[in-house]
Amino acid sequence: MNQQPIALIGRELGLRENQVQAALALLEDGKTIPFIARYRKEATGGLEEVSLASVRDLMKKYQELEKRRESILKSLRERGILSPDLEEKILAASTVAALEDLYLPFRPKRRTRASLARERGLLPLADRIFDQGEIEPRAEAGKFVDPEKGVGSVDEALAGARDIIAERISEDPWARSRIRELFLAEGILRSGSSRAADADSSKYRDYADWSEPLSRAPSHRVMAILRGREEGFLTLSVEPPQEKASAILESLFLRRRVDSPESPATLEVRLVLKDGYRRLLAPSMVRESLSAARERAMERAIEVFAENLRHLLLEPPLGERVVMAIDPGFRTGCKVVVLDRYGSLAAKEVIFPHPPQEEVRAAERKVVNLCERFGVEFIAVGNGTAGRETEEFLRGLGIPGAAPIVMVNEAGASVYSTSRAAREEFPAEDATIRGAVSIGRRLQDPLAELVKIDPKSIGVGQYQHDVDEKALKRRLDEVVESCVNAVGVDLNTASIELLSHVSGLGSKLAGSIVQYREVHGPFRFREELKRVPGLGPRAFEQAAGFLRIRGGDDPLDGSAVHPESRGIVEAMARDLGVSIRELIGNSSLLDRIDPAGYVTEEAGLPTIGDILAELAKPGRDPRREFELFTFAPGVTKIEDLRPGMSLPGTVTNVAAFGAFVDVGVHQDGLVHISELADRFVRDPAEVVRVHQKVEVVVLAVDLERKRISLSMRERPEVADGGETI
Repeated sequence: MNQQPIALIGRELGLRENQVQAALALLEDGKTIPFIARYRKEATGGLEEVSLASVRDLMKKYQELEKRRESILKSLRERGILSPDLEEKILAASTVAALEDLYLPFRPKRRTRASLARERGLLPLADRIFDQGEIEPRAEAGKFVDPEKGVGSVDEALAGARDIIAERISEDPWARSRIRELFLAEGILRSGSSRAADADSSKYRDYADWSEPLSRAPSHRVMAILRGREEGFLTLSVEPPQEKASAILESLFLRRRVDSPESPATLEVRLVLKDGYRRLLAPSMVRESLSAARERAMERAIEVFAENLRHLLLEPPLGERVVMAIDPGFRTGCKVVVLDRYGSLAAKEVIFPHPPQEEVRAAERKVVNLCERFGVEFIAVGNGTAGRETEEFLRGLGIPGAAPIVMVNEAGASVYSTSRAAREEFPAEDATIRGAVSIGRRLQDPLAELVKIDPKSIGVGQYQHDVDEKALKRRLDEVVESCVNAVGVDLNTASIELLSHVSGLGSKLAGSIVQYREVHGPFRFREELKRVPGLGPRAFEQAAGFLRIRGGDDPLDGSAVHPESRGIVEAMARDLGVSIRELIGNSSLLDRIDPAGYVTEEAGLPTIGDILAELAKPGRDPRREFELFTFAPGVTKIEDLRPGMSLPGTVTNVAAFGAFVDVGVHQDGLVHISELADRFVRDPAEVVRVHQKVEVVVLAVDLERKRISLSMRERPEVADGGETI
């Protein structure tokens, strides 16, 4: 393996070279990041998923750099213009930008003013002026007047020479590097209105006359301004300090003379510097710096989305409880389903509890009857249209057993209800019933249900339609895979969608597992996986540790102890004179084990520590305990809100500029980053996470635009006196 990128990656990430090399070797061998992080700690020195992903991504960037380097060298060789000096510089370039700067003067391009001047024979004149020797530019230019070549006068000759020099300056690698650094470090991002304001452009009115340092512009603002430009409502530019840009170019290209005035040729070059910068170099740097800002903003937007998705997927599950789920509606009624402890559909109904329908009494009887028949333990209500009204209806029924009512975020439920997976699972049901089932299952186990939906449909992103679609999908898929493997999957109940995210499987093997399960019944032990058609040793190695079998023949199969470590556990049990089943969960026995006594060549202390932790609490779910939450009674629509009200809410989305909170009025409110805490907050993720339960104060309500401003500060500034609910 090439040591150069390994050394570079190690320095950038602060890792030892042997850690980087081991990680790359495992990745190249097809091992997944969750598997390496969990079961190959000794090889990588304990690298976690984030570090492993960084190693992989930096290696990919290096490979892309090398690919571009080879492409450039090949092009230059084929055209016979690769000098030893240029080749040395290209081989030494450490970034794509540096490579492109070196290649720019030789890149095949359309005809320019400079190329036309060279065709007219003006290159020698440009060289003589650029050398800034003792010449008189106009007199020298007179030697190149040649009407047959299209140079009809001294002025035309000088103009052509200036064009050649201007292009040379704008393509100089060192000049581009220095000016690029200036743009990125000190450039001012400016936006303005590009046409008369109308209804469509009103959302960009804050940016009609906006400026701020590009280096400090937050990602959400960059994305908003770029979108405004793409939609034709905004103009956009980046302007560094002009005097600094001029000073950089003059230091690079003007020949200074001690105690004597500048030569006429130097004065000519000084004029060309201004033209070359204004006409060629600055526009190029504006494009590059905006592209770099967009890249940074997209990376940030993707990470915000990924972090939100992680919190959403790892929401506490209710667990194996009988749940009634309701997809609320006014005109078409509420779709009601009952799910058993395992999420299977046990009953369905349609009720009409809201005006203008006249079936409220019938709705009451149906709900109470279903609760009594099936022993409903919890009721899940979708938070969409008629959600709060349906909640109020249910609270007035006096349901037997007083089943708690939980509002469930239904974002994406309609996407699932019309998906192929939903149609295959419930071929006889319509989309509305499937949607209600999805709402109920989200309460029972958010992770198991949400993996069936495209993450982009769940509603926790920021400018997700403006980012690179492939990069977004790749990152979100990684988050889903990470969460699924962190929690573990029940081999005998998991859906194809859930199994497909298990390390080493994928959708094809997941389908084979489910098909095998349907034919042969539940798996009794993990080794039985090897009988599944197409599931070979490599897939088994990566998947087995993340799969669970409850009540199977082997007690270790209910834990995250990998089958490859079974011998270690057997030795522990044998040394204590007990069975493995007696050892599991027995803290007094486990406390007697000396981890160092079971270290092997393959399993070091980190792995032994993981094994002991699993034996103490086999199959432990890393997610938090479920907590019941209810909105404020009597506050069901935006018109009910008043400044000063204190309300419970749940965070539905976290963005770079703040957090959106659902307070139960069918319209999320915004807690701006400045209102998240009584201290300075650099990143909202420091304070809040998706689905976090919070207490907020209403600052302002804009009924016309349906905007709600909220605060989480202890003493927010509210114009009017308020009340607490």
